[in-house]
Amino acid sequence: MAYSLAVATITFFIAVLMGAPLIGWLKRHRIGKQIRINGPSSHQTKTGTPTMGGLMILVPVIAITVALNLLNLVGLTFIGRSIMFPLGVLVAYGALGAFDDYAGVRGLRQEPGTGVLARYKFLWQTIFALVVAAGLYYILDLRSLAIPTIPEKIDIGLLYLPAAAFIIVGTSNAVNLTDGLDGLAGSTSAIAFIAYGIIALLQGQIYLVTFCFTMTGAIMAFLWYNAYPAQLFMGDVGSLAIGATLAVVALMTGQWLLLPIVGAVFVVEGMSDILQVGYFKLTKGKRIFKMAPLHHHFELLGWSEVQVVQRFWLIAILAAMLGVALALI
Repeated sequence: MAYSLAVATITFFIAVLMGAPLIGWLKRHRIGKQIRINGPSSHQTKTGTPTMGGLMILVPVIAITVALNLLNLVGLTFIGRSIMFPLGVLVAYGALGAFDDYAGVRGLRQEPGTGVLARYKFLWQTIFALVVAAGLYYILDLRSLAIPTIPEKIDIGLLYLPAAAFIIVGTSNAVNLTDGLDGLAGSTSAIAFIAYGIIALLQGQIYLVTFCFTMTGAIMAFLWYNAYPAQLFMGDVGSLAIGATLAVVALMTGQWLLLPIVGAVFVVEGMSDILQVGYFKLTKGKRIFKMAPLHHHFELLGWSEVQVVQRFWLIAILAAMLGVALALI
């Protein structure tokens, strides 16, 4: 744990030093957020704020993880094979998110703030997830899940493949939907990685502990610039990659049944969007919430952006504590 915390601290300082140069580079190339017209009116002032800030998370995490595991990666040891999966997901989903961000900024579609068509993005997310699920199953021989109060993990065989793919795609999209307020996605995902870092420690997966805290250090550095009022937005390059990587970490611990608890905020945000769209179509125009995802609903109820973010991350901390407690049973 001491080693992992030290790596997290070093990652924070390396990443935070990237912030100012990255913001300057994004401004020079006019890579700024386009706010959708149907969003809350208070968000229109954020138009033009540099986006693709997720690069500030991905680049140092990838560089530091590769440096710390170079011999294992070259030798394809068990640790090397294992660490390739969260790293590979970080790269693949980050690349997909970067292309989506670029498409939105450069106006490849007519509506402001929209990038790749949702169905194409979902298709690539699913392809990546199936490849990763197959790798976890056939290369790392992961095919079980842990259930609180039951000492032994349960082997679910080939059912692991669709379950793992669903978890990866679902978490990736849920974190993406959560990324709508200054500091919200970053703070809640950092908390989730801390929780799974502790769970990995309880199981003796030291390499995974270090990776989780490396992610936490980089996300905290990003939050330095993303705290209200944000100087930098995460973009899909960050949110898609963070969500998918969190899912892979959960799968590698075997404690993936706890992910909806540890990531309760992501689940609620994702479900609110699904329910809103489904109810709107079913009733031909009626809505459950004033606006979805859920954080916008509370904004329109009169909560300030800071209030929503702080209350959501308080819920995230409690959910993470409960998730770790259940992992101990």
